[in-house]
Amino acid sequence: MHFLKIALLQIAPLPTAEQNLHKGVEACRKAREGGADIALFPEMWSNGYRIASRPADRMKDALPADGAFLRAFGSLAKELNMAIGVTFLEQYPAAPRNSFALFDRSGNRCLSYSKVHTCDFSDERHLTPGDRFPVVSLDTACGEVKTGAMICYDREFPESARILMLEGAELVLVPNACPMEINRLSQLRARAFENMLAIATCNYPETVPDCNGRSSVFDGIAYLPQEDTPRDTCILQADGGEGIFFAELDLDTLRRYRESEVHGNAYRRPETYGLLTERKISPPFVRADRRKTGQ
Repeated sequence: MHFLKIALLQIAPLPTAEQNLHKGVEACRKAREGGADIALFPEMWSNGYRIASRPADRMKDALPADGAFLRAFGSLAKELNMAIGVTFLEQYPAAPRNSFALFDRSGNRCLSYSKVHTCDFSDERHLTPGDRFPVVSLDTACGEVKTGAMICYDREFPESARILMLEGAELVLVPNACPMEINRLSQLRARAFENMLAIATCNYPETVPDCNGRSSVFDGIAYLPQEDTPRDTCILQADGGEGIFFAELDLDTLRRYRESEVHGNAYRRPETYGLLTERKISPPFVRADRRKTGQ
């Protein structure tokens, strides 16, 4: 049996990146003491999801992708023999990016990802969006696990999870920074169900403005052979408080399920989906603040 233990670090940020580095390291150590194979942070942990109004201040808050903050978590992953998914505001030539780095248990940075669907109706219009949804084979104590990521608003688009499924993802890690109310939780449940993959979401606790905790894990397994009725795919639902929350993902059962059930890719009809890549936007969905294609 292969049970992958995931730790969701539902913790509140501090004023500086250095303070968040120290608090994050402490949280990872506690996660490992609890038996975690993967530790996941909320969105933009380096500065607590703060996007300054002035360009110079945004650049000042941004960290290099190969800087001391990220290197520290890589070294820690190796020391703890535990994968770590950490988030940060990344330095980037035109404007910073909302980014995620995944280190395997040997300390290798195996996944680099930037939020594709930036919230252009708010302060994220000042950031550079990502342009792809990569999937990697993550080395864990349970063996290789095909892993990808979405960041917060990315999960509100079914295309994000669908692409990750088509890339082979078994597990999707979702750093988050917003209220996880019933509809957003329903989105995650749907993404896991329709793509037959596990989705682990880590949010900030309710002490952080515009957040409410409720980090979650959906294992994507809607049916079990020995059961006559469907099951709830939610295997973890945290409360609103600050803490580290653990879930165990049954990889063997998930893989057997993916080999036999009807969702996912077997019965898709992509030749009929051309409209999904059409760039034209018609009323009532026209928005003046929409970022133009290519920006």
